[in-house]
Amino acid sequence: MIKCMTAYARSENQTAPYTVRVEVRSFNSRHLDVALKLTHGFESLEERIKGIIAATVARGRVDIRVQIHDASEAGIAFEVNLPRARAYCEALTQLNHALDLTGQTSIESVLAAGGMIQALEVERDMDAVWPQLEPCLRTAMTDLDAMRRVEGENMARDFRQRLDAIETMLEEIGDLAAQLPEMVRQRLKERIEALTHGVVEIDQTRIAQEAALLADRSDISEEIVRANSHIQQFRALMEDDTPAGRPLNFLLQEFNREFNTMGSKSGKATMSHIIVAVKSELEKLREQIQNVE
Repeated sequence: MIKCMTAYARSENQTAPYTVRVEVRSFNSRHLDVALKLTHGFESLEERIKGIIAATVARGRVDIRVQIHDASEAGIAFEVNLPRARAYCEALTQLNHALDLTGQTSIESVLAAGGMIQALEVERDMDAVWPQLEPCLRTAMTDLDAMRRVEGENMARDFRQRLDAIETMLEEIGDLAAQLPEMVRQRLKERIEALTHGVVEIDQTRIAQEAALLADRSDISEEIVRANSHIQQFRALMEDDTPAGRPLNFLLQEFNREFNTMGSKSGKATMSHIIVAVKSELEKLREQIQNVE
C-alpha cells in the first residue's frame, strides 16, 4: 500500500531519573532528509536515532526533536567562578571606599553581575538513557508510520476513482478510434468531389488505398494498449509493499506521453475533448503523487 509523506507523532517516557520526549513531523521530499534536534550532551546518540528513522521512513523530510532531562545528581553539577567573584567583590569594595559608602557587599549583588556560577559539562551515560529513549522513539515512529498509512489509503481511494474514470474514457477513445478508417475514407471522398465538382470519375479503389494510408498514420491502437497496461501497473504499484512514489511518478510521465501522441493523431473533435479530460485527471494524479513516499 502507498504511504503519505506528511504526518505527525509524539511520545513521552518518564522513568526516573530520565524524562524523554520525542516529537516528529514528516513532509514531502525527494529523498530521506532527517533534521534532528537533540538535547545538548547527548549528541553521540544521533546515529542510533537516525538508524531507527531510516528503518521506518524510506523517503521524505523528517523533523524530529528529542528532549532528554536527567534529574539524577550526576546529571546536575555547577562550579563557582571564584576569580571572577573575588575580582567583582574587590571592585565593589573600592567603589564603596571611593564614594564613602557604608554597608557590606551582599551575595545577591555579586550574583546579579552574572557568570559567577556556571553549569558543568557532565559526561552523560548513553547506555543508561538509551533503554528508555529507544522504546519512546520507536513508539513515535510507529505512530508516524500509522498516520502515513491512513493518509496513504485515503490517497489510494482517490487514485482508484481517477484510474476508473481514465479507463472508461480510454474505452470511449478506443470506440472512436475504430471509426477513424471509415471517417478518413469518407472525408477524402468528399474533398475530392468538392475539388472536381463531380467532373472526374472517382476511383474507389484508389480512395480506399489513400484512406488506409491516412488511417494508418492516425492509428492509436498501440498507444491505447500501452495506456491500459500503465493503468494495470499503476494499480499493482499501489498494492505493493515497497515505496511507490518514484515509480508512480515515472509511470505518470509515460501516461502523459501516450495521451500526447493520441492527441496529435486525433482526427475527431470528440476524441480530442476526451483526451483533454484524461490529461486533466493525470495532472490531478501528478499533484497527489508528489506526496507519496
